Amino acid sequence: MTSPILPPEPLMPQLAPMAMPEQDFSAPFHDQNAPEFQAPQHQALWRLLAFSPAMLATAALTWVMQGWFAKGGFMALELVLLALIAFNFFWICFSVSTVLLGLYSLSKRDRSRPDGKPAPMRVALLVPTYNETPWYVLGNVRSMLEELHQRGGQHSYDMFVLSDTRDDALATQERLSVEALRTDLPAGVGLYYRRRAENTHRKVGNIADWLRRWGAGYEAMLVLDADSLMTGRAIARLADALSRDPSAGLIQSFPQLIGAQSVFGRMQQFANGVYGLALAEGLARWTGFEGNYWGHNAIMRTRAFAACAGLPLLRSRLTGRDTLIMSHDFVEAGLLRRAGWRVRFLPRLGGSYEETPPTLIDHILRDRRWCQGNLQHLNLLGARGFFAISRFHLLHGAIGYLMAPIWFALLVIWALIGRGAENSVIHYFSAANPSRPSWPDMSEPRHVLVILLIYAMLLAPKLMAVLALAFTTGRWSDYGGRARFAASVVSEVLLAVLYAPILMVQQMIAVCRTVFGLQRGWSPQARAGGRYGLGTLMTCHALETVSGLALWGGIVSGLVSLWLVPIALSLVLAVPLSALSGRRAGSANSGWMATPVVYCEPKITQTAGRYRAELKRYLAQRGQHPAE
Repeated sequence: MTSPILPPEPLMPQLAPMAMPEQDFSAPFHDQNAPEFQAPQHQALWRLLAFSPAMLATAALTWVMQGWFAKGGFMALELVLLALIAFNFFWICFSVSTVLLGLYSLSKRDRSRPDGKPAPMRVALLVPTYNETPWYVLGNVRSMLEELHQRGGQHSYDMFVLSDTRDDALATQERLSVEALRTDLPAGVGLYYRRRAENTHRKVGNIADWLRRWGAGYEAMLVLDADSLMTGRAIARLADALSRDPSAGLIQSFPQLIGAQSVFGRMQQFANGVYGLALAEGLARWTGFEGNYWGHNAIMRTRAFAACAGLPLLRSRLTGRDTLIMSHDFVEAGLLRRAGWRVRFLPRLGGSYEETPPTLIDHILRDRRWCQGNLQHLNLLGARGFFAISRFHLLHGAIGYLMAPIWFALLVIWALIGRGAENSVIHYFSAANPSRPSWPDMSEPRHVLVILLIYAMLLAPKLMAVLALAFTTGRWSDYGGRARFAASVVSEVLLAVLYAPILMVQQMIAVCRTVFGLQRGWSPQARAGGRYGLGTLMTCHALETVSGLALWGGIVSGLVSLWLVPIALSLVLAVPLSALSGRRAGSANSGWMATPVVYCEPKITQTAGRYRAELKRYLAQRGQHPAE
């Protein structure tokens, strides 16, 4: 991917080119500039504590359940069912053990102290955009630049808005907004803008283009999304951490969700704010220096990234064509670690924010894109030189979507098993037929206990993570008091239970769309949320509705276990639940699923909101009529 010689950009600094070679997945690679370092203390123990409980619990459950099917010998379909249950149960248990590690870690005071004074660095803040709302993005940009200017410090920062916008009207608004901000910002604050004529290779190509043309002028780059917000303190702490650790190639922060106004958005924001930290802390413990990258709100050593993380096109096994690596962030983290650089995760950093899709349909649309990218990672599991944990990150990302069709298959088999041999959808198999499975009666008490165990393990990470509040600086008053907090937890759990079967079906659809090549494109996220009519809702959720009606038919006729009633209820109500997801959740005063960022809005989000409004008015005065 060599860049052609281009004329100077009027709103960009002087060129500072550097090389960014494409990596070869068929050969190992080590960066000679990567310093040697020791593995973290107790790293092997942390990983043993994360993986072993999940493996042992899965083995125990499998041993118990195989006894139920053993009577009369195993049939192929019985083995498939047992394998599906074991596979799902491992990943459920793995989440539980990760949260337990996080709780233990949070209970321990962090006694580590930074080593020495960080060396000053030039840091580039990169905001890649693609058909985003200009006044929204630039309002965030101005608030971060002004916080950094007021904070001062030894590092210097420049902000780059790297536009891949295809809409000429939006591009005009971007340029006008940048020009207006450049005149208002204090002297010495660098704000630059570049729009590519062609958005070759999308975000990957956008970042690579900046690195090849201007990257040599900066020791570090911090990549932001269009909806990212980071306090000046958080940015400075990331820069300090990278400066103090010469072996770090990338340091990822833990973004908190903010700005949610809808029911679905508030549910996601509450889960992130209450349960997320314990999970993130556990993840940081067992990943060590083989962490992951989530594509934004992370700082990278510029020369390390350019030397080690250039992405080639990937040959598609389905079509045989070369395709762009879509979920590039996981792969880039693996390439940095392969080359000898540390990839770290700092979940307690604070002050790192992003937004979440406001409606169920917006979440589904984003999920389809992520599914397309994450399933690509299966083609890279055999790449040469990757560390085992980096391969696990790639596999885990793909498994997160492959679990959906597996759960759906379990649901179908469970429904077919019904309530025993005499009350089963498949009872017409002849008892004399040797291929007839000897299904267990899933309504027996011992089997019901296992079903309850699976449900409990699904809820356990949420319930355990609530305990994390006792180990952090969080106070009940930050959540409106104990009563409001308890009501919010119950509300979030009930909504999560209702939406989970719908998301299962939609993720199964996403997998099918990807496998059969139906998922194409990578449109920008609807930041303000879409407005969806009844026709769109019914079209989107047709499969869930039909599946729910079929389940209800089986339950009413006595063929399907009553334990599937919650799933059947969710599926048959998919359309109204989807409509509910976009309804306004209420103000901070209502206290419904509210987190500290709702009760006490961070200063930077208030400032960003004010600057967005100002830019929107400015563009309207210039006759641009900015869209909502």
